[in-house]
Amino acid sequence: MCKTIFTYVALLFLSTNSVFATHHMSGAHNSATKIEMGKQLYNNNCASCHGANLQGADNWKSLDEDGHRKAPPLNGTGHAWHHSDEQLYQIIKYGLAKFVKNYQGKMMGFGDILSDTEITSVLAYMKSTWPKDILEKNHHMNK
Repeated sequence: MCKTIFTYVALLFLSTNSVFATHHMSGAHNSATKIEMGKQLYNNNCASCHGANLQGADNWKSLDEDGHRKAPPLNGTGHAWHHSDEQLYQIIKYGLAKFVKNYQGKMMGFGDILSDTEITSVLAYMKSTWPKDILEKNHHMNK
């Protein structure tokens, strides 16, 4: 288990995707319209696992009945803010299977469902819910 988590974290930090450069989440581009679009997309594609209020699954640090990690909160109270915008974008687009060898969890990619613009809108919505101090810490990570 620890080896899998370590591999996941290491791969996330080592991975890059030049496509993301055109989709960076600077605050200036996160208009109310983009955030509202992201909220609708989140509700349609993410809320069933991550919760209607981005709160994550109950007891999200534990495993589900299939032995997989439960969906973490995306509202700034979990670990999502520890990841760069690029990493979050890639996880949404490609799923964790791109980063974790033999991944058999439930976070599959949405690249076939959501456009790049839609993915960045979901991220804009997520980040719009984060407390100011968490948002600032994440912003410094993205520099």
